Amino acid sequence: QVQLVESGGGLVEAGGSLRLSCVASVSIFSINVMGWYRQAPGKQRELVAAMATGGSTNYADPVKGRFTISRDNAKNTVYLQMNGLKPEDTAVYYCYAHKSGRQYDLDYWGQGTQVTVSS
Repeated sequence: QVQLVESGGGLVEAGGSLRLSCVASVSIFSINVMGWYRQAPGKQRELVAAMATGGSTNYADPVKGRFTISRDNAKNTVYLQMNGLKPEDTAVYYCYAHKSGRQYDLDYWGQGTQVTVSS
């Protein structure tokens, strides 16, 4: 079982920055992929950024060049640095973890943190 606790959301003006943090209850070395999703009102949850254990990253097109995912292994923490925020980035942001092995394939989610960008 993996518990994920997000923090760092809030209200920011367009063009501003926020950094989200996600602390895992286990060593993130044991997690295959960690990342961030977001869900805006009336829309489906969508991938924002993800990072595999080996360090490879993947970003959604709308955030490329503005958002950066990183991790601190010693703190079991994954970050999402968000710069150049736009009103369309307003959403609840969820931390995500995926663990897989020979006989299991499990997804875990945090409780979400609200990000609101005013124009």
